[in-house]
Amino acid sequence: MKIKFKRLDHIMLCIPPGTEQQAREFYGGVLGLEELTNLGYPLPHGAIWFQMGDIQLHIRAEEVHDLSQRHPAFEVHNLEEARALLLQQGISVKNDSKIPDRNRFSFRDPFGNRIELIEMIS
Repeated sequence: MKIKFKRLDHIMLCIPPGTEQQAREFYGGVLGLEELTNLGYPLPHGAIWFQMGDIQLHIRAEEVHDLSQRHPAFEVHNLEEARALLLQQGISVKNDSKIPDRNRFSFRDPFGNRIELIEMIS
């Protein structure tokens, strides 16, 4: 069994709390990215999402600490098989906050980097 990766879905970057407007001005204004505001559901943890070509850029405020929430998110074809494979390898998985159009979880690589896997709900 192996994880069947489909594509990179998004990258999440973290900003200091209270700088959300500055992030909007930079990513939306300077870089010209479209902010995704009408998704039909609230974004988790006050995140700001932008469309960046065929992937999304997610921005979220975060206090500085050892294990950052910064991460790439990969869309896969077989999320539950991927979960089973990781668990069989002794890798802990974390169910992340719910988003209506996707199932998802994350895990840490051996170096502490967070990786998220998602499967879109049709």
